[in-house]
Parts: sequence; C-alpha cells; structure tokens
Amino acid sequence: MDEHRRTSRDRAGLSREKVLDAALDLVDQVGAEGLSMRKLGAALGVEAMTVYYYVPSKDALLAGLVERVTTRTFTVDPKAGWEETLRDYACSFRRELLRHPGVAPLVATHPVTTPDALRMLEAAAGLLRASGFGLREAFHVINTVGTFTTGHCLAEIDPPGGTPPELPDLDPATVLNVTEAVQDGLGTPQDHQARFDFALEALINGFTQALAGRSAE
Repeated sequence: MDEHRRTSRDRAGLSREKVLDAALDLVDQVGAEGLSMRKLGAALGVEAMTVYYYVPSKDALLAGLVERVTTRTFTVDPKAGWEETLRDYACSFRRELLRHPGVAPLVATHPVTTPDALRMLEAAAGLLRASGFGLREAFHVINTVGTFTTGHCLAEIDPPGGTPPELPDLDPATVLNVTEAVQDGLGTPQDHQARFDFALEALINGFTQALAGRSAE
C-alpha cells in the first residue's frame, strides 16, 4: 500500500509548492470557504488523500496559502533604507493580495507561523533594529504596515463569487461632500491607489518622527 501511494505521488509530479499554487487558483475561483481537499485533489488530478501527504490538514493548507502570499512580498536589500523597504513591502503585498482576493480574509485571521514566514519576519525586524528602532518597536512597525495593507485590500476587493455592492443614490442637499467626492472618483480603482499611497506615506512619516524622537532621548 505504501509503495502504491508513493508511486502515485511520484507519477503525479506534485510538490508542496505545486499543491499550494493549485490551492491559490482554486481559492481565487471559489473563495476560502469553498476550498476542500477533495476539490483540490480533483484540480490536481489526484485523490484527496494524496494532497494530505503535502499538507497534513486543512489548517496547514490555509497556513500555507498565507505563507505563499506573504513571503513573496518582502526582500531585504542591504543598499535600501528601511523606508524604501517598507514601501516596497506594502506595495508588493497589496499587489499580491489583489491578485488573490480570496486569500485576503485568511491573511487577516491566520497568524503567519511557517518557517519561511518567520524567516521573513526575522529579516524585517533585523533591518529595522539596525536602523535604530527598538526590539518591540520593530515588530510594531511590521505589524502596523501589514495590518494596514490587509485591511485596505479587504475594503477594496470583491470576494470571489460575490456581487459588487451598488452605489447608493446620493442627495447633494444632504450629503454634498460625499456626492462631490463620488463624482470626483471616490471608490474607483484610481482612488484606491491614491488612498493607499497617501496613508502609507503618512505611516512612514509617523515612524520617521518616532525614530527621531527616540534618537533624541
């Protein structure tokens, strides 16, 4: 039996990475709630039990999806400053979440604890500490940027299979500013981008002031 299962896995040409990529594709179509080992096995052309060899449980699969999205978004360039690194991280993280909207709720609710994700977190904390942030401050910065980016994406994406909400009828006599803002593009993809950039710069400026205040003590 074991030899048969091993031969089946080898013949399928699978790996953990291929399984997670297939799961990402499936979640993009049906959302995290529609993901199951049976559906994933069917998408890969194998039985569900084969999938369990690469991801031992549904929770491990979900954690792997979060890892797959988050670890693609952070690299440490020794020549880049912490501000540029944070900008690159936030922007690439947002792009990845927008590419995989079904994973965004998982990122918001599942802590990242896989080895690759922890190595990424360690590298980010090391860069910030080397730039003058304290130990806990470094993790506060990382958490703030990650939480902001995730929340922003949750607000701007439509879940897979969902119906985009319709804009309400606006009466300028009672909500003049809201009406004018909507007419000016509030809520459009361009507005989402501008709002993200504005808020990200405000965060980084705040971190810069906090670091300057810490250095002056």
